[in-house]
Amino acid sequence: MGNEKKIVVIDDEAFIRLNLERIFHEGQYSVTTFENGNSAIEYLKDNDANLAFLDLNLPDRNGIEILQDIKKIKPDLLVIIITGFASVESAVNALKLGAYDYIKKPFKADAIKLITKLALERQLLSRRVQELSKSREEEKQSFEELLGSSESLKRLREQIEQFAKYDEETVLITGESGVGKELVSRAIHQKSPRSNHPFIEINCASIPENLLESELFGYEKGAFTDAKTKKIGLLEKANKGTIFLDEIGEMSPGLQAKLLRLLENKQIRRLGSTENINVDVRIIAATNKDLQEAIESKEFRSDLYYRLNVLRIHVPSLRERKEDIIILANYFLEKNNLRFGKNILGFTHDAEELLSNYVWPGNVRELKNVIDRISIMTHNEVVGKEELPEEIKLGFEGNNKKHSSINLSSFNGKSLDDIVSEIETELIINALKESNDNISKAARLLKIPRETLRYKLTKYGIFAGEN
Repeated sequence: MGNEKKIVVIDDEAFIRLNLERIFHEGQYSVTTFENGNSAIEYLKDNDANLAFLDLNLPDRNGIEILQDIKKIKPDLLVIIITGFASVESAVNALKLGAYDYIKKPFKADAIKLITKLALERQLLSRRVQELSKSREEEKQSFEELLGSSESLKRLREQIEQFAKYDEETVLITGESGVGKELVSRAIHQKSPRSNHPFIEINCASIPENLLESELFGYEKGAFTDAKTKKIGLLEKANKGTIFLDEIGEMSPGLQAKLLRLLENKQIRRLGSTENINVDVRIIAATNKDLQEAIESKEFRSDLYYRLNVLRIHVPSLRERKEDIIILANYFLEKNNLRFGKNILGFTHDAEELLSNYVWPGNVRELKNVIDRISIMTHNEVVGKEELPEEIKLGFEGNNKKHSSINLSSFNGKSLDDIVSEIETELIINALKESNDNISKAARLLKIPRETLRYKLTKYGIFAGEN
């Protein structure tokens, strides 16, 4: 029933309406008829349709006006004009205003069936072309913004390629705010067998609980006071595709239970309904919270966590892949040259040093916003350090003003990255010892998310327990 084609007939002659209704029912189409234009317009404001048959001579309003109204509220709806011999000129004018075709009275059933078949095939082809074009643009953007030469980013890309193949399995993406978890989720979808089907994203923290439930699961007409019509939920709309649940850690316990049922039996139920609907959708969830801590504090269900945590990707922070900062900065600069009509060639050495040594608490999102600001404000071909925001200049210069107690000669000429890695490894090992190899406790001692600690354990080859 979900793929049934819906046809609207607008004609003041009862015989025409009944005749078309019979023809369409034979073709197993769903048909709704109207004897005037205003009733049809009101219906189309709240309901979808694939095709409309519109008589130009209506009692309440001119058919051309009705066509223009239809195109305003449903631009993609194909409209076929029904006209008598005397109104062929008006039908041709209607084609110029966006009608798909016209058919003259009296018509035969075979002619109606053929024009309907051709119109629906045209509509399907047009939608597939749009979806393919959008899909390719999204894929290009996803992978462009996962730029960099760092080892951690190379591993991330490899994981995306690998996890994309297993499109029945859920994915849990962890990482700080602004690292690009949404880009990773979109890249997984675009590389997967589901890439020709919908990718829908929703932020669980930005929508109130009652609205989030109706957005995800939909509702029947009359399910609550404001439910004037039936609403298809995002999980249903994402059928055959992927839904990305960002900030899953903010989802309420009641919704967590409903999501768990979906993962267990692949079924949903709209609000106000007693009927289960089968859905085939891949769930990708993301969080910047420590879900293990949320489980311990009874804020997150452990059974849902284990269902989501089948395939896991940790997206490293920008400060953990410093060598990618200038690559990304130049990429955003080039995009902004096109966007703002500028010709900024790059950064001075001093500016690059400041950008590379800033800690970027907002990660890639913060970097993009900074480059956007610079692109708008600067009138030079090369960005110098004086054009960088104060927090970036102070972030580095302030550190330089502090006197260090570390004797650099003791590191035998090692690079800064090697020195930081050694110190970090020692701190992690000490935290694990103090917590008896309990990863959650060690992460709390180090004041970092548990997933970040897991990532560093893998990075430095440190063995620890599983808890």
